[in-house]
Amino acid sequence: MAISLEKFALAGKSCLVSSKNFSPRLRPASGSRPRGLQVDAKAVASPHKYQVDNEVTHSLTAERLDVIQSLDSFAERDLSPLLKTTESNWQPQDFLPDPEKDSFLDEVADLRARAAGISDDHLVCLVGDMITEEALPTYMNMLNTLDGVRDETGASDTAWARWTRMWTAEENRHGDLLNKYLWLTGRVNMKAVETTIQNLIGSGMNPKTENNPYLGFVYTSFQERATRISHANTARYSIREGDKNLGVICGKISADEGRHEVAYQLIVEKLFERDEEGAMLAYADMMRKQIVMPAHMMNDNSHATSSSKSGNSLLFDDFSSVAERLEIYTASDYANIMDHLNKRWKVGDRMLSGEAAEAQEYVMKLPTRVRRIAERTSARKKKMQNSENGKSTAKFSWISNREVTLL
Repeated sequence: MAISLEKFALAGKSCLVSSKNFSPRLRPASGSRPRGLQVDAKAVASPHKYQVDNEVTHSLTAERLDVIQSLDSFAERDLSPLLKTTESNWQPQDFLPDPEKDSFLDEVADLRARAAGISDDHLVCLVGDMITEEALPTYMNMLNTLDGVRDETGASDTAWARWTRMWTAEENRHGDLLNKYLWLTGRVNMKAVETTIQNLIGSGMNPKTENNPYLGFVYTSFQERATRISHANTARYSIREGDKNLGVICGKISADEGRHEVAYQLIVEKLFERDEEGAMLAYADMMRKQIVMPAHMMNDNSHATSSSKSGNSLLFDDFSSVAERLEIYTASDYANIMDHLNKRWKVGDRMLSGEAAEAQEYVMKLPTRVRRIAERTSARKKKMQNSENGKSTAKFSWISNREVTLL
């Protein structure tokens, strides 16, 4: 899972939000009565640091629940082939020293020699990505909040439930591999990393998907592509710094994310085919809210822990800043993902009216707005860096409080 746009957009956030009052609910058709739980937006009291306000839940209408249920045969036929069996999939041990071999310690020494050239700022990005992958229980839980597709028993035989479990099983390899690799390098404070992972899983996440699969699958369509981009860039960076094996590892993970991206975007494509207006409203709704990154609540118990203006933890914001400086994931990537989704779902070619047409216009214009904001923000940051005492740094517990330059 990748990092965030919020840091880029903060200065010009109003540019990303329409002046029109756009309801976060998908409206039922005229004269219909939605069935199931309907909960009004309200403040949710929370004992935790990251309180979630104005929560909306179960916003899927009865008609759109029927649309989701009509996709059951599609999920069985078209999603399952995008997953691999354990016989055909790679496993973490394929890329790690083999502890059963007499040459194990020599292989570890070779790994450490290669990893010695990895810069501290790249290590921060690798650790942040690994921590994000290790919070997988949260992401499975998120999918199982979605009405009409959740695994109702934990071992349900529906196509949707099997997809969620098997997707989770494939994703689980990513955190396992990066965790073991970084542990073997000897360059990472693993207790600080493990503390961050436990805190992140305990904090959860709020992607603002409202138990609504229309919103949920727009979110995953975007997020999987963002993750693919982030891992692909760490792969290139690893090779540049002399660790080709790490480059292969990050590349393999990126390829997995690419398959998963195809699956989620295919689901939304089917929603556009069967409910063009509803899919367009859902897409625009998620873009208006902005895509909340999975690790935005990360906390290591030592970095400044107060929530920043962006709504993220300061640790996450600093991690994002390092990734932006290294061009692992940037606001331009965010805009490019939107361009990709607009083309993938043929957003500009659709003939719509009313709110759906307004939503269409919004998402078509948004990538340009994001790039404009990013350019202004980047220019301002570079100007500050070039000024006297303008360079900002942060210490990361993950690398034993060594200092890293921020953007």
